Parts: sequence; C-alpha cells; structure tokens
Amino acid sequence: MVRTLDGLDVRGKRVLLRADLNVPMHDGHISDLTRIERLSPTIRELSEKGARVIVLSHFDRPNGVRVPAMSLAPMAVALGKVLGRSVAFAEDTTGPAARRVIAALHDGEVCVLENTRFHAGEEANDPAFAAELAGLGDVFVGDAFSAAHRAHASTEGVAHRMPCYAGRLMQAELEALDSALGTPTRPLMAIVGGAKVSTKLELLGNLSGRVDVLVIGGAMANTFLAAQGHDVGRSLQEKPMHQTARDILAMAKSAGCDVLLPVDAVTATQFVANAPTMEVAIDGVPDNAMILDVGPATVALLVKRLQDMRTVVWNGPLGAFETPPFDRATTELARAVAIGTNAGWLRSVAGGGDTVGALRHAGVIEDFSYVSSAGGAFLEWMEGKTLPGVAVLEG
Repeated sequence: MVRTLDGLDVRGKRVLLRADLNVPMHDGHISDLTRIERLSPTIRELSEKGARVIVLSHFDRPNGVRVPAMSLAPMAVALGKVLGRSVAFAEDTTGPAARRVIAALHDGEVCVLENTRFHAGEEANDPAFAAELAGLGDVFVGDAFSAAHRAHASTEGVAHRMPCYAGRLMQAELEALDSALGTPTRPLMAIVGGAKVSTKLELLGNLSGRVDVLVIGGAMANTFLAAQGHDVGRSLQEKPMHQTARDILAMAKSAGCDVLLPVDAVTATQFVANAPTMEVAIDGVPDNAMILDVGPATVALLVKRLQDMRTVVWNGPLGAFETPPFDRATTELARAVAIGTNAGWLRSVAGGGDTVGALRHAGVIEDFSYVSSAGGAFLEWMEGKTLPGVAVLEG
C-alpha cells in the first residue's frame, strides 16, 4: 500500500509535488486541460492545509537541453486558471531561479518549476540532480501515475531522499487499477485491441492468467486468426508472430481463460473514410480485402457475454475507430459497458491513448467507473510490471 495524504501535516512545509503537466499543445495553446484538472484536487488539499506547493513536471522530449517551445510557463498559467488563483513560475528547475521563487511562497501558495527534462540528470536519474531537487522541499508527493513507469530523478530518485506520499490522483488511479486486476469482482473480462501482437505480448501473457474472458480485437486479432488457419486477405497481420499467438491461446486455455476472437468482420478494399464495406463471416474474407473492424455478430456475442461479467478492463479499440464506419463495433461495445456501469452491476476501468480517444468518440468516457489518462504506465501496470514511481511510495 502506498502512503497517502491522510493525516499528513504539511502546514508551513515546502511540498514537492510531482505532477504530469505534459498536456496536448496545438499552435502554442493547450488543447486539453484534463490532466491539469485531475491534478487540481491534490493541490487544493495541500494548499488548504497550509503547504507551500512546488510543482515539478516534464513536458515533451527536450533531451536535456533548454527548448523554449517546451517551457512549462503556459501550463503554470493554465493551472492558475483551473485553481482560480495566482501560480508563480520559476524559469529553472533548480538553482537560484527556483530557490528565489520558492522562498517567496507563503503558506497555501503554489508555484511551478521549469521543465525537469531541461536537465540531463532528470532522465538519467542522476543522484546529484535528485539531491538538488530534494533540497528544494521538505516533503515529496508523487501524483503523476502517467510518469511512474520511468525511474527518473523527479519521479523516483528524489523520493529516496525525503518523506514521500501519494497524491490523490495517484491514489485514485491505483485504487481503480487494483479493483480491475488486483482484487476484482469476478467474472472479469479484459478487452485488448491494437495493431500488433508484438507490442502487447507481455500484456496478453499476463492477462491470460488473470482474467476469466479475454477479448482480442483490432488488427492484432488478424494475427491470431491467421495463426489458426483463417485467410485474412490483405489485412494487417504479423506472420512471424503466428506461433506466439498459438502459444498465448494455449496458455490461456490451460489457465481456464476463455479467449474471444472475431467471428465476423467488416472489410473493405480501401482504407479510407466511408469506403464501401462488406460484412463477412471470418472464413469469408475476400483475397483483395482488409479486415478493418469486427462485425455485428461479434459485437452481439461480446455484448451477450458482457451481461455475465462484473468487471471489465479495456485497452485498445476493436477496429480502426478513427476512420468511419470502422468505429461502429468499438462504439457499440463501449456503450454496452457504459450501460452496465451506470446500472451498477459492472465496474469498468479503461486506459491507453487510443482507448481514451475511442471512448470519448463513443460519448461514454464519463460513464466508465475510471478512465486512466496514463499511456505507457497503464500498459506496463497491466503487464504486471513494477512501476518505480509507485514502488517508492509504498511502505
């Protein structure tokens, strides 16, 4: 269990808060405030308790050098608007500029330090840089689950040098994930989509031994189907992964996990928006066509099986949802999950960049029990890996 903010006295203390301000930018403007909004409850709580809150974050990949276009200055302004208060900004992560801004803070006030990745010591988890960061505060609060899979100075190194706790966002994320795979209410279904088996080998291996029903969709399902002898036409697949796919199916069978693959498909000869399509049984894919979505019979099968489930964890769309009409299956299944969640008999946890986009597209992102904004960290957690930025908060 991680140490939480419950009962922590922070009045008058300098609290280093590792957040994730790595928000989407378009033409120099923030296009999505979700990560900043999700962070705000932790900052408000610390501020109301009298802490001097010092926000640390990375943005993009400056590779250890100062890149003006990757400054956190716009994020400090946006955070101030979300909080409804003034937020100070330091033009460096450490050194005189950072110390000067921190020294000017009063109890309850907030500042943002410049991009941690402007320093090469951040991604190298350099002990000296971690010590510099630790010298800026009295307490460390980790609230960036989305960066917790990286052992960087501001996510892991600094926490070894001072008292450390999980922020409310980190706490909520971990509790949601535990309810999905750690101690779930069963039966448990996992829905996994995406393009390549090779990128989700560890995920599929871990899930096959932990869930009751494993749904495989997206282009990776084509590899499994081809490995079983089905002709998938010109569909995207990984021929070198056929034996691996068969091994995963055998592993799942021995673990008592029921794997559901598409029984029909939506095909087209061109991968373009609103292309002419044909719905075919999985054994009837034309030689010149591509599978771009699962078909209506598959959706009906999945919705039916869903009625017996009590927990669903979802990573990856069933089809090429960004290109209509190949969004239909993902949208229909997402809405069925949302109905079960709203009715109270289903707990639903989802995450991963494409997954968040697909659920938003389906209009159900607010209807799931929990949707993680983390990408790589969510995937590595689902793979069963230890996340350095989480492990350091345990005790």
